[in-house]
Amino acid sequence: MLTKFCQNLANQVKHVIDEEFGVMDESGTIIACSNPKKAGTKNPSVSKVLESDKIFNIFENQSFQKIYVKNKLEFIAYINSPDENNAKFLSLISMNVVNFKLYYEDKYDKTNFIKNIITDNILLGDITVKARKFKLDNNVRRVALVIKTLKAKDIYPYEIIEGLFPNRNKDFVIILDDETTVLIKEVECETETNFKEVEETAKSIVDTLSTEAMIKAKVGIGTIVDSLRDLAKSFKEAQMALQIGEIFESEKSVMNYNRLGIGRLIYQLPTTLCKLFLDEVFQKGSFEALDKETMDTIQKFFENNLNISETSRQLYIHRNTLVYRLEKIQKTTGLDIKMFDDAIIFKVAVMVKKYLDSQQGI
Repeated sequence: MLTKFCQNLANQVKHVIDEEFGVMDESGTIIACSNPKKAGTKNPSVSKVLESDKIFNIFENQSFQKIYVKNKLEFIAYINSPDENNAKFLSLISMNVVNFKLYYEDKYDKTNFIKNIITDNILLGDITVKARKFKLDNNVRRVALVIKTLKAKDIYPYEIIEGLFPNRNKDFVIILDDETTVLIKEVECETETNFKEVEETAKSIVDTLSTEAMIKAKVGIGTIVDSLRDLAKSFKEAQMALQIGEIFESEKSVMNYNRLGIGRLIYQLPTTLCKLFLDEVFQKGSFEALDKETMDTIQKFFENNLNISETSRQLYIHRNTLVYRLEKIQKTTGLDIKMFDDAIIFKVAVMVKKYLDSQQGI
């Protein structure tokens, strides 16, 4: 398609430019020329052009201009004349080639196609048609991973992530914005083993960004889907996993939509219902009366499945001291968290409070 465009361009412009001219790729092979017979032949001066650090060069009675697309040398335009005034003609040729190349990539690039799917920027009926055009299997299992990073000067997480997944026909790395990169990864089947493999993939991304670029990252994982049209669903789930994880488990770097537990339920409740629940569970000001030490004690108690002996050992306090703290909590809140039912109510209430706090100012 690009070769055809360049040749059409040469055919149109040759009535304006008297000398022979054309476009070659970075290897020196002429892909289009005002003399069509030259197409497919090599220009012997290409090595000198590549060695030069200049964009415009004159070698052996020919003028050359390098053509960069997205900061990468893709083509070289040339005219069989050493006149420096040829620069303006070469610039016009270069501009047309770059614009068409970008248009071509935008319209036909596989990655852009996948991006349009996950951002709902394509009609569902067009997905199958375009997938066939790109020779993409529509019914392969895939999963979306959303990688959030802090904006870093002169460091591009996208390039590091792309280097981890070199198979461009199976895995797609997409830039959404300065802080968000998406990986669409092909998986073999939907089993517990593959779920774990996807989580390991997410962890390796976090570790690689941390060790190679000192970038802190968090990854949200969607569900595995078995068709291209469902990729948008997996992508939205990965985004939601990050949002929910940030509220309830902010210390974690990998959040899996399938393992969000009760946090996912709370996240979808109306805030008015959440406020009613808190008012029912806690007397006014009772929750706020719990200091950080008390909350840390409660957290450790829950982590140890309400085991008093193990909790006191890990907190380096006497068993009776822990019992005293738990009784104090009961007096303050009215909940005896040594009892399973009250412990469940308290844990859910704390999560609801976190959710409501996260919604303030939104």
